[in-house]
Amino acid sequence: TGDVDLIVSSTVYIAAPINKLKLVPTLTKSKSQPSMILCKVTGIIVFAIIITMLSSFKNAARIPLAKRFTYRSMSGSMMRSQQIVEHPSFDKIESFHVQEFGLNGAMYRHKKSGAQVISVNTADDNKVFGITFRTPPKDSTGVPHVLEHSVLCGSRKFPVKEPFVDLLRGSLQNFLNAFTYPDRTCYPVASTNTKDFYNLVHVYLDAVLHPRAVRDPQVLQQEGWHYELENDHVDGALSIKGVVYNEMKGVYSSPDSLLGRATQQALFPDNAYSVDSGGDPLKIPDLSFQQFKDFHAQYYHPSNSRVFFYGDDDPLQRLVVLEEYLKHFDAISDASSRVQYQPKLDSLKRVEVDFPISPGTEPKHMITLNWVLNHAALSPRDALALGVLDQLLLGTSTAALKKALTESGFGESVNGGGLSEELLQATYSVGMKGVQEADVGKVEALVQTTLADLANKGFEADAVEAAMNTYEFKLREFNTGGFPKGLAIMLGMVNHWIYDKPALDGVRFEAPLKELKDDLAAGKPVFQDLLRRYFLDNTHRVAVQMKPDADLEARRLREEEALLAKLKKEMTSNQLEQVLNDVHSLREAQEAPDSPEARATLPRLGLDDIDPVSKELPSEVLATATSADVTVLAHHLETSGILYVDVAFDYSAIDEADLELLPLFTRMLMEAGTAQMDSTTLSRKIGAHTGGISLSLHNDLKSAGSKVVNSDDALLYLVAHGKAVGEKVPVLFTLISDIMLTADFSNQKRAVEMLKESKARKESAVLSSGHTFAATRLGSRSSFLGHLNEVTGGLTSVRAAGPLLDRASNDWPSVQARLEKMRKAIMRKGKDSVVVNLTGNRELINGALPTVDSFVSSLPAIATQTPTKHNIIAEWKAREKLPRLNEAFVMPSQVNYVGMGGPILPPGAEVKGSYSVASRYLSTGYLWDQVRVVGGAYGGFARFSPATGRFLYLSYRDPNCINTIDTYYGTATALSEADLSSEDLLQAVIGTIGDLDGPMTADQKGFAALEQFLSGETAEDRQKWRTSILQTQAGDFKEFAARLGELRSSGRIVVFGAQQAIDTANAKLPDDRNLKVESALAGLKEMEDELEEE
Repeated sequence: TGDVDLIVSSTVYIAAPINKLKLVPTLTKSKSQPSMILCKVTGIIVFAIIITMLSSFKNAARIPLAKRFTYRSMSGSMMRSQQIVEHPSFDKIESFHVQEFGLNGAMYRHKKSGAQVISVNTADDNKVFGITFRTPPKDSTGVPHVLEHSVLCGSRKFPVKEPFVDLLRGSLQNFLNAFTYPDRTCYPVASTNTKDFYNLVHVYLDAVLHPRAVRDPQVLQQEGWHYELENDHVDGALSIKGVVYNEMKGVYSSPDSLLGRATQQALFPDNAYSVDSGGDPLKIPDLSFQQFKDFHAQYYHPSNSRVFFYGDDDPLQRLVVLEEYLKHFDAISDASSRVQYQPKLDSLKRVEVDFPISPGTEPKHMITLNWVLNHAALSPRDALALGVLDQLLLGTSTAALKKALTESGFGESVNGGGLSEELLQATYSVGMKGVQEADVGKVEALVQTTLADLANKGFEADAVEAAMNTYEFKLREFNTGGFPKGLAIMLGMVNHWIYDKPALDGVRFEAPLKELKDDLAAGKPVFQDLLRRYFLDNTHRVAVQMKPDADLEARRLREEEALLAKLKKEMTSNQLEQVLNDVHSLREAQEAPDSPEARATLPRLGLDDIDPVSKELPSEVLATATSADVTVLAHHLETSGILYVDVAFDYSAIDEADLELLPLFTRMLMEAGTAQMDSTTLSRKIGAHTGGISLSLHNDLKSAGSKVVNSDDALLYLVAHGKAVGEKVPVLFTLISDIMLTADFSNQKRAVEMLKESKARKESAVLSSGHTFAATRLGSRSSFLGHLNEVTGGLTSVRAAGPLLDRASNDWPSVQARLEKMRKAIMRKGKDSVVVNLTGNRELINGALPTVDSFVSSLPAIATQTPTKHNIIAEWKAREKLPRLNEAFVMPSQVNYVGMGGPILPPGAEVKGSYSVASRYLSTGYLWDQVRVVGGAYGGFARFSPATGRFLYLSYRDPNCINTIDTYYGTATALSEADLSSEDLLQAVIGTIGDLDGPMTADQKGFAALEQFLSGETAEDRQKWRTSILQTQAGDFKEFAARLGELRSSGRIVVFGAQQAIDTANAKLPDDRNLKVESALAGLKEMEDELEEE
């Protein structure tokens, strides 16, 4: 969500079962049913957090900060005294202590199989296991990616079709996934429950070492590719289906993904990175079953693996479990899996790639300059220093290179992603999107001249100070959010370990940090030298230009149809019959239930493994000197010496017409500068003195206990988030005050730059995230919060981006006046208008209270005639709403995103916890089977909101449209007729409870407690909801199915996708369910031109 679009040099394909996507307003985190995105997610979109954390291991500095942090649970004598165990089947290579994170552990080698093992002992109860194999591909058939999907489809000990999904249904896991990198494949799991954790470990180990996939060609057909004939008849058109095949068609429809792929392959023409590990849709059908089996036999061997354990479980038990699986293998050489360094290119290489745009869309180009930085291993000091240099160049909106590109006006948005270090050789990418063809060369020249100027003059001292402090703060804080800390440690180690480099160097930083600090203290031109060595004097450069082509998608479709027609013509009648027989056999296998005997092999949890009591968070309303003016909440938690601050301002008094300005308003607050500081000074001061400041909108509904909430009871808060060590808390509050009260709304130039960036990002997002736009569109018709989401982040906001940019460019005073009016309505003290939320230990919070009082005193008093939030909702009710139609939005894509939904419960209706259990059961059962397994979509899932009573179906990268709609129509019947065993019910309940109990960091706990306070949800509400889930009965599913049945007539459909699929759907839908069809993006240029003429 940052300003720079993340396009790394490689794409990581993730088998992500859960992505927390807020589709509709929810009551609280504890009561909302998380979105089950049962699909994989392209790494350049979702995996940014992992890459950021990997970078943070190497990017930190500034001596004084280290002294301000305190460590408890992850360090000290307790951790150092933990026993390092031995096992007769393993050689202990070394014991280790990682000072930076207070970790003890040992490295082992399994004597018989040669498997390498790292076992980390810590007090963290969120246990992590992972096994990683080096899997460098030789072609673009996508065999590593297909295999990553396929090994999770049953194994020797667990002969069910989808153990991965079975684990999702009935596990307390908080991470269950698999990643395909360009050169390795990783299978990690995490759980706080020890029994559950080892259940996951057993299933994953057997899956990767003994998969059903290498014995059953139907797994490759399902997950990889297979032929089908239209209408199941020999005269029907030939087509290709398969989960990975369709996933990659979606990837290849994304301009950003095409850019990342072209960049990687151009930078690395001679090693494993020259091909696509994810698979090229044109090459995937070349993958044979024999090649598939051979790849597994060659690379999925313990000798080629790296095994990782982390947590508070018994370290001896880890080795005992591993021995059970490894003892059957003899060691082999893993030399064939080693990735070779790409030799240095001796001159600039230029690459041009076409990308699809909608007809009628303004043709704008993308351009990036890209470097391979190293041709031998980087020193730890250089690796760390390059991370800090990246912060100086692109880390903030005022960073030197980012600022130069943004202010040039040559393009709409900076892209490229900067430094990427997850492969053997580090790369750097930077450029712009939304560039006129005549300006492409100017962008390239500007990058070069800016780098040269910085190499000659160096960076300003305060910029270096801010960059160094920012990285050290992130490093020492080690805040992974909802991501398991152990997994972050694992990925950091594997990033070295996989290349036979010291694994611990991936997480150690004190020595290179000291070396870098010493060099800076000695006055050495560290960053200037890095710019010359790795950029200006580096001939290993590639310029990639992406050229828009409005006919490309149609041309691809014609070429694909011609190719398939040619293939069919060359088939004999026997071969065509074999296609039909194979499809028939595959569907029979997909639809056949697992036998009771097979299901009984899966390890399960029982109700006795579930805590029936809801977990509560510490929260206290403090009495302060300014209690009459604001509410101050405190959450006394250990935070390693950091105070986390949230200041929530009620924004419900703004005009409804100004809702569209909220994204611009929040960015202007942070990035336009203040009355006393320009944007650069502000950014550097934040970086030098705090752990960061950010703004977000918290839109929710008041709690109604266990009833559907009245949609008028909206909570609208603009929240400033900040963090700092104790002595810097006064500076933190001063900065928040300056930002909120004195942001420079006269800065038209910066506003126009922001709007250009935002417009480019939104238009790009429609192509890659059609499911989120479909969900937002569906929600916009039934509630104020749905409308708010649509005008600030939905298709309406995409279409309004151009006109808003035009107004900002040509009539800034009118826009500025609206922004000023919004600030006056929001920034005002008041017991019910402002909440200050503090998370830290008691000493930190008590020490901060005088600063809080001073901050509150600086806020303007509430005006006597300030409108209430009821006015904004009344204004919305009076305006024209989006029509309650079935809609389809055509875009240049090879896949579709199909949504359907609507209310199934009215306001005030009682909501049972079992409804969330049933919704989850559908996501991991019927919808998984029908939309993904049979239909070949990358993902299919459901979402039920207890707060709003709304239910939503969505599919992701779906080759189908009408078939998916038919699946949605059949859901209620399928649920009502489901043969639900007591074990099925129990597993669905356990999985739902697991969603409630995910581990949280201290700052997350503090903010969750704030959300509970704002909504008015009580501990009794949460306990009642948990108990209701635990009391779920089979009859509740039939009751829920009856509710769902109403959507067949009352639900609305929204599709984003390909013209052909939409036309086919309309031809088969009844007239009263037809989709109103229009282009998602075409016509935007004409709208802007008309406004300019006016």
